[in-house]
Amino acid sequence: MGRWLQLLAGVVCMVMIANLQYGWTLFVQPIDAKYGWGRPAIQVAFTIFVVTEAWLVPLEGWFVDRFGPRRVVLAGGLFVGTAWVINAYADSLPLLYLGAALGGIGVGCVYGTCVGSALKWFPDRRGLAAGITAAGFGVGSAFTIIPIQRVIHGSGYEAAFLWFGLGQGLIILAIAPLLRAAPPQETMAKQTSRSYSPAETLRSPVFWLLYLMMVLVSAGGLMATAQLAPIAHEFHVADVPVSLLSLTLPALTFALSIDRVLNGVTRPFFGWVSDRIGRESTMFIAFALEAVGILALGAYGHDPLLFVLLGGMVFFAWGEIYSLFPSTCTDCYGSRYAATNAGLLYTAKGVASLLVPVASLLVAETGNWHIVFTAAAAMNALAAVLAILVLRPMRIRLMARSNLIRGRS
Repeated sequence: MGRWLQLLAGVVCMVMIANLQYGWTLFVQPIDAKYGWGRPAIQVAFTIFVVTEAWLVPLEGWFVDRFGPRRVVLAGGLFVGTAWVINAYADSLPLLYLGAALGGIGVGCVYGTCVGSALKWFPDRRGLAAGITAAGFGVGSAFTIIPIQRVIHGSGYEAAFLWFGLGQGLIILAIAPLLRAAPPQETMAKQTSRSYSPAETLRSPVFWLLYLMMVLVSAGGLMATAQLAPIAHEFHVADVPVSLLSLTLPALTFALSIDRVLNGVTRPFFGWVSDRIGRESTMFIAFALEAVGILALGAYGHDPLLFVLLGGMVFFAWGEIYSLFPSTCTDCYGSRYAATNAGLLYTAKGVASLLVPVASLLVAETGNWHIVFTAAAAMNALAAVLAILVLRPMRIRLMARSNLIRGRS
């Protein structure tokens, strides 16, 4: 298979894992209605999922760098299918948390492998390739939002967990044998000419600046991802019909569908932009737009049409982190350990996920989403400023030093 077919295989696998994160919000209310565990307790499962997904990616990336992508993605498919089957039968919080943990492991195996492979196969179009791959994860759930809702309403959330989980896992198992490791590629301009081991990467100040920025930006997006349905119910717009693009759907259904599409489109779009105008300039534009979108959603989201449109703006400005950060990391630290190093950076998403239950608790205590929206917007604004004023000069110095050392060796 050529590199574009490898990219396509990775995208299909990413589509199959998208619902484990982006479809979760559809299950929160039905689970709470059946068992009465409370929204904060149920959302702990989402945090466990994201933590296990993100924090184990470096280990999974090490296996990919050492043994190739096939075995890791096969393992991921098994975990993904098993996780949703467990969710279908979970009658206690510990069992629900177990399903979340297994799902996180499976998604991490697939996600880290496919993004790492894209970074290695496309050194000349790294932002675009990472963006296309990540788009499968962002937009993949858009095609199943309505079917999942219909299964939940017609047969119960348990049936949705069971059948979609089995289908997703089987497709991943079928695609995994097609994947193979990328051959050595030439280093492009504006990229380091040496490869940093994971230990070297962890000693680099630029890595930790990228890590901080990813935590800041991830937090706001994850809050929106996990809380969009509860926010819609809180704003009393969830079931209000909205007409847009010749379609009429309930506001929440419309928002979830359009958000997933835009969250997918943004990843290759901003990745492509960053290949041309630079990573930091693109980060500044996207993060600033995200800050504005979050504030606007908090202020005007009580209007059903604006809830849909502003929700789309938030997701469009957020999803690009999954193309910009891994491509920037690989530009800085080289291709040889790309899966592991990008995986180390990806753990920032796990740190950010710890704020999701905190947001639920704040709202439960205060009855007001304003503080959550304000904090998320401020974090994005800070990341935008750091990209231009701090990251850019530090990255230029790092690559100049790396290339000088490489020239002497």
